[in-house]
Amino acid sequence: MKKQGFTLIELMVVIVIMGILAAVAVPKLFGMIAKSKASEVGPAAGEYIKLQDAYISESGQNIGSWKAIGYTMNTQTPTFNYTDPKTDYDNESAAIPTEAAVTWRAAARVGLNDCTANSTWNILLKKAGDANGVNWGASIKKGTVSTSTTDMDSDCSILTPQFINFRTKADGTI
Repeated sequence: MKKQGFTLIELMVVIVIMGILAAVAVPKLFGMIAKSKASEVGPAAGEYIKLQDAYISESGQNIGSWKAIGYTMNTQTPTFNYTDPKTDYDNESAAIPTEAAVTWRAAARVGLNDCTANSTWNILLKKAGDANGVNWGASIKKGTVSTSTTDMDSDCSILTPQFINFRTKADGTI
């Protein structure tokens, strides 16, 4: 009589191989999910900068509120809360600040891998010293609200590697 089937050793080898593959694949999968959720930050910030630049070039010496520049970003998504920290505008605009000020913020509503909830992606601007234009800055801070012009947390910046490109100067200052 011929018996067909797998031996216990063969089954154990297959289970071990599947376990190893799962141990390698699952962390990669979670990393890709977090990166895809964070991918909304870059385009949202880029659109804000583009609209603000147009408003500044038209008004000369003022920055505009989100409403004034036509920025229609949803203030809340499943992953982020977006805010306009400069809400003290008179008549929808304010003078361009001479010191770096946060004018756009995305705060994570959920943890994204090593980047905890409440981590912030900030766009900062200040008046350019030699002209009527502005210098832009970007900062990322893990777990807390930050207004620093130089904070760049590596746990969070790995999710949005192009965010640093919003800085005007290569040395990280604005």
